[in-house]
Amino acid sequence: MIISKTPFRISFVGGGSDLPDFYQRGYGAVVSSAIDKFVYLAIHEFFEPRYLLKYAQTESCDSIESIRHPLIRECLRVTDNRDFLEITSFADMPSLGSGLGGSSAFSVGLIHALLAHRGRMPSHEICAAQACEVEIERLKEPIGKQDQYATAFGGMNYIRFNSDGSVHVDPIILGAEDRAELEKRLVLFYTGVTRSAVGILAEQRQNILSDPKCFEILCRIRDQADELRAALVDGHFDAIGGMMHEGWLLKRQMASGVSSAHFDKLYERGRAAGAVGGKLLGAGGGGFFLFYVEPERREALIKALGDLRHIDFRLERQGTRIIYVGD
Repeated sequence: MIISKTPFRISFVGGGSDLPDFYQRGYGAVVSSAIDKFVYLAIHEFFEPRYLLKYAQTESCDSIESIRHPLIRECLRVTDNRDFLEITSFADMPSLGSGLGGSSAFSVGLIHALLAHRGRMPSHEICAAQACEVEIERLKEPIGKQDQYATAFGGMNYIRFNSDGSVHVDPIILGAEDRAELEKRLVLFYTGVTRSAVGILAEQRQNILSDPKCFEILCRIRDQADELRAALVDGHFDAIGGMMHEGWLLKRQMASGVSSAHFDKLYERGRAAGAVGGKLLGAGGGGFFLFYVEPERREALIKALGDLRHIDFRLERQGTRIIYVGD
């Protein structure tokens, strides 16, 4: 048996600039961090000539072609799997429609486990690149590349998406004291709403191609990543709050489904309670709200949004890894 452990991620600024329709016309960039919530994938050779898959549903299949779960099917193909396997997944957070990069964490972790099963110990780059191949090239999802690289590499990173399709991951190193201080200022809430990002991202992609204003907005969102990296390198993590606020106001203009009157009211309640800035993570439309708040206002913010589920978390320094190898 082999078990992989892959973190979810939060993003601060730059989201959307990892879409190829944008970065192919220059470059894209994001600043994001892994968090201490994980997807676990366990694989084991099955004693019968079939695949037994256990996730939110259970599948028993005679061939890879008959597998309904698209990520499992294509991860088996991209890793050239030739064994009948039992595959089981567990997750600390909702993996679909949450804005935490759960689908990509699933793909990265499964690829990692499948390659380890074949006797390989792949690099983070290989796990991320093959997850991108599965989601973007094989399944034609209208998504970007930030989630695969953020969950594969772990830690806090400036990730640059180059016009030739290559990706550069530049770690942002925080000392233990600075990391603890930053964690005090980050507050995560679950809205209770999950959504598919496909429709929002497809609309955003079309707007990037057809509306020069949307392209200019995304240039500013991309530039925020460059500015935040410089601020963080200089130790000014208090820049996150203001940049998140500006980024959220810009992001809401990119597609109609990013926010709603309900989420706008929640955001304003958070700001009124002392949050400097915040955003719905991922494509928007639901999932998780991340806020930046000074420590003395943290409890007031949590109380003001008491109808939402507060999620305690820490920043995670490690990316995908194999945590168990056994017979």
